[in-house]
Amino acid sequence: MIRRLEAQRACLASAARIVESLPGPFLELGLGNGRTYDHLRELAPDREIFVFERSPAAHPDCTPACEFLIEGDFTETLGQRIDQLGKRAVLAHCDIGSGIKDQDMELAGTISSDLDALLCVGAVVLSDQRFDRQNWSPLAVPEGVDIERYFMYSKIQA
Repeated sequence: MIRRLEAQRACLASAARIVESLPGPFLELGLGNGRTYDHLRELAPDREIFVFERSPAAHPDCTPACEFLIEGDFTETLGQRIDQLGKRAVLAHCDIGSGIKDQDMELAGTISSDLDALLCVGAVVLSDQRFDRQNWSPLAVPEGVDIERYFMYSKIQA
């Protein structure tokens, strides 16, 4: 778990630097207990961060305001927010793994089109799961992060 959290932290810091000059919100898929959301707020205090979570249960200090918390299943809620958010998001952090490889691969495939529709060209996607999109180019993970532990992509075309 420690290696996963260290990898996540290094990838988030790297991604935030990559998109620093791009205007637009961040997306967090999976609030969990709110640690990553809280870290994103520290990395980018002036960014809007929209959080997608099926069943929010984080500590109140690590829970976004109602207008930034989108409750429900990703397979439904991502597509429902395309009109609202458009292709503006510059970073998406996807903590979507359940530990069941086939289910996780299926979920990544299911949400990838709707997630892509929310991202601008140049956006960075970080994930605990592998994505397979022709318009996303894999990025090297930071030094010290196992290449199969965390995945980073850049959206290279619309």
